[in-house]
Amino acid sequence: MVQLSMSSHPREVRKRMLYRAPLHVKAKQLVSPLSEELKKEYGIRRIRVRKGDTVMVVRGSFKGHEGKVVRVNVKKMRIFVEGATRTRADGREVLVPLHPSKVVITKLDLSDGRRKEIIERRKRASQ
Repeated sequence: MVQLSMSSHPREVRKRMLYRAPLHVKAKQLVSPLSEELKKEYGIRRIRVRKGDTVMVVRGSFKGHEGKVVRVNVKKMRIFVEGATRTRADGREVLVPLHPSKVVITKLDLSDGRRKEIIERRKRASQ
């Protein structure tokens, strides 16, 4: 069987890296920057977004809106923030999916011990 070489065309590389990436790779791309106060407090610039974090939207039609992350969709690489909704044609309110790079984390959910360990490890590595 003949092995086909991988293309180096930018559009095909983009497909491979973003859209066709396995879920463990997509999960690592679900990161958002921290607010200035949190950067000083924890000594890190960005971290993966989780359900329960409080974020502020900095781009798009919900710019300036602050709310808790209700849901994270790893497959589509989107987060859902409470209050960022739109009305459908049938009258239902639905959450609008947002890309994590368009939000800034203002408060971290530190109820998980493993997340505290991650922050400490990254803090030590950056010093």
